[in-house]
Amino acid sequence: MARLTRAESQARTRERLVATARELFLRDGYSATSLARVAEEAGFSTGAVYSNFHGKSELALVVLDRIHAEQLGRVGEIFTGPGTLDDKLDTFEKWADEAMTGGWPRLELEFALEARQDPALVGALAERERAAVDVITAGLDRQLADLGLGGVVSARSLAAAVVSLSVGMAIQRMIDPKVSVGGIVGLVRSVLTFAHQRGGTR
Repeated sequence: MARLTRAESQARTRERLVATARELFLRDGYSATSLARVAEEAGFSTGAVYSNFHGKSELALVVLDRIHAEQLGRVGEIFTGPGTLDDKLDTFEKWADEAMTGGWPRLELEFALEARQDPALVGALAERERAAVDVITAGLDRQLADLGLGGVVSARSLAAAVVSLSVGMAIQRMIDPKVSVGGIVGLVRSVLTFAHQRGGTR
């Protein structure tokens, strides 16, 4: 078996650290997980962490980027795939329910609270939230056009509302696991129904 080059070895180490950090952040929380713990669980020294990342916040951003790519990719598939809008909203509700059940919302909240004093980190988080709005906007644009509501409802405004409500719902869900995400989807349905009725009377 060929020996790994230095670059390949470093890439493998970095990947192992990211995977381990993701597991610990989601399971135990961002605040409770130290870089020393990540290094130990991954089988490396703390120095290996600092040779790959500037600190805990950079490692967390990499983990969040991975999660966002996966989850937003799923959202994109839901809204651009086949099926009626009602079907897609049902699927979106199931996705949101599963996403909020895991440790992702807690990781987002804990990281945001610790990062709020750092303008660069706040900007990075805001950029990622805008990306979420962009993905949902793109999906809703197509659906609204198909329903003849392209000029009646703003897809971006609706998408921004969905993201904001989802953040609030995720916080509520951490306090009360019985909180349902169905209210968000129900609101979207109500807005679209009202818009369709108004559009049909013009």
